[in-house]
Amino acid sequence: MKRIILLATFFLFALPSADAGQALARKDALRPAETHFSGYLGERLDGCIENRLMAQDLERLLFAFRDKSDGKWGFRTEFWGKWFTAAMMGYDYAPTSEHKAVVDAAVKGLLATQGPDGYIGTYPEEYHLGDWDIWGRKYTLLGLLAYYDRTADTSVLKAACAAADHLIKEAGPQSGVNIAETGWIGWKGLASSSVLEPIVLLYQRTGEKRYLDFAEHIVGSWSLPNKLTPTGLHLIEEALSDKPMWKMSGAPKAYEMMSCFEGLLELYRCTGNKGYRDAVLNLIRKIERDELMIVGSGSAAEIWFHGKLHQSEPVYQGMETCVTATWMKLLYQALRLTGESHYADLLEQSLYNAMLSAMSPHGEWFAYYSGLMGERVHSHLQFPDVVMSCCVANGPRGLMTTPSWAVMASQEGPVVNLYSASEVFLTTPSGAPMKLSVSGNYPVDEDVKVTVTPDKAEEFTLKLRIPEWSARTSVTVCGKTVSAKPGKYLKITRRWNPGDEVALKFDFTAKVLDAPNGTGDAAIRRGPVVLSFDTRLIPRRDGVDVPPMYRYEFDRGKDGTVQVKRIASPDPALWMTFEVSCIDEAGGSHVLPMCDYASAGNSWQEGNLFRVWTPQPFDFRHLYVNNLDWHVNCTVGVPRPEIPELYRVD
Repeated sequence: MKRIILLATFFLFALPSADAGQALARKDALRPAETHFSGYLGERLDGCIENRLMAQDLERLLFAFRDKSDGKWGFRTEFWGKWFTAAMMGYDYAPTSEHKAVVDAAVKGLLATQGPDGYIGTYPEEYHLGDWDIWGRKYTLLGLLAYYDRTADTSVLKAACAAADHLIKEAGPQSGVNIAETGWIGWKGLASSSVLEPIVLLYQRTGEKRYLDFAEHIVGSWSLPNKLTPTGLHLIEEALSDKPMWKMSGAPKAYEMMSCFEGLLELYRCTGNKGYRDAVLNLIRKIERDELMIVGSGSAAEIWFHGKLHQSEPVYQGMETCVTATWMKLLYQALRLTGESHYADLLEQSLYNAMLSAMSPHGEWFAYYSGLMGERVHSHLQFPDVVMSCCVANGPRGLMTTPSWAVMASQEGPVVNLYSASEVFLTTPSGAPMKLSVSGNYPVDEDVKVTVTPDKAEEFTLKLRIPEWSARTSVTVCGKTVSAKPGKYLKITRRWNPGDEVALKFDFTAKVLDAPNGTGDAAIRRGPVVLSFDTRLIPRRDGVDVPPMYRYEFDRGKDGTVQVKRIASPDPALWMTFEVSCIDEAGGSHVLPMCDYASAGNSWQEGNLFRVWTPQPFDFRHLYVNNLDWHVNCTVGVPRPEIPELYRVD
């Protein structure tokens, strides 16, 4: 309960008193609760915390700050902050003394590198404001503020202020520098501009107007011509327009662009500028419309490319894990602000598919890219001395948002967004402690039970997300049936007694989805989970693969549904396995095995191929072969990346 009280205190009192009235008017619709998962999702979070976040070798992250190792070019500067913001979420989720020792040592080690002028970074002075310098400072500030929020250590806040003040001196309103023309030339100032987020957060925590002025200066620079974009970035104007994502900003770098809009939404919380809010929410709408693939992520070679249309085609370097993580973080921001269940639907889609598929089975490593066909390949090392890549650092930042949005608090009462087995601690609208338990094997099984246990009986509203994909959801409250509509929150207002139960039965009818490009390919989604073929599921006889003969297609009904039956998985690494009804070219009935997308290819071995979108009809014998080199690991002569021995968990 302590964490909830601290968070509530921050939301009410973090802003300066002069803005108190406006701050209350723009208070978020939802606030995070204290959630702890069990079952499959709990194991995945625990593995990431123990084997990735808390197993980090700190010296690998700190030496570059002491030695200024990036020189003229490099981005070792980003790794401490990316890793640390996720580590703080891990500590917040599991606040053990061992985890506290890790985050304490990380902050102490970093602050020991801070210069007398306040600078914390990995660039020599002559290369300040270089390719990735401001980008790295952003992550350093985010990390320090995350630590301050948890510990209230004012010395760390003071260090963050000194670092920000140094940046203002070099690139602020009086510097003569247009921040939108700094950073690596290829991404047109997007990376540097994303420092907006921690600058606004610093204003929220200190009330110092110079940080608000700097934030507005950054946003103003987006509309000014500069040497990288002669007509200016115009991020807000283009986000508010109907211009497609792949035509925005002159460099539609997916990850960095969304990072800028994370900061813009924080700035809305401070200023009430409705244009900022509308720009962010319209950007999310356009990403969903034009870029979001069936598993809840997007991008090719890290940029927007009209991916929703082209997702069934061979995609070069599809779905960067950094894009998945930042998309989830942006959705969480929108869910907090608006309280609209659609953002939770999108978060669930990303979590159970794109995010979990990118993580190694023990959580110690992540993929750099995750395709919809091919092989799973561990991320390479961008800097062998750091033993890290941006996606290995960033993946946990997306995954670890989950405890914050799974169950949330509102002025009316608790809001359940995710139905994975969990225990939640929060307060009732009157401020009394309460516990909420979610039980069942969701999303494997369709039945879920939510048990509400306030300390004493109280009237309030419980909101339950009814997923958009569940056409018919059965809900009973203490044995009494209530009606529910898909894509909405079901609001149940009553006097709740300790131990009251709500039983839900979701509609897990599997649906066949046609490829958006009209080529005739199809995929299957069951509830929030996308299914995939996997070479480990090819029938075998005497140790030899025996693919079924004939040409097959999914045996879909007129309403687009298909029969699937859950079966025991032949490989313990497969979370869910199903028999899917198919018909052959002569009209004969068959069943073919498929698994959940997150498990597809997760042996991480060469030759373990998978495929989501399949031609209709298809020949099972040639399902994983075509004339295009669509393997994720497609560079001839480059060794297949493996998890470094330093972090490998057997």
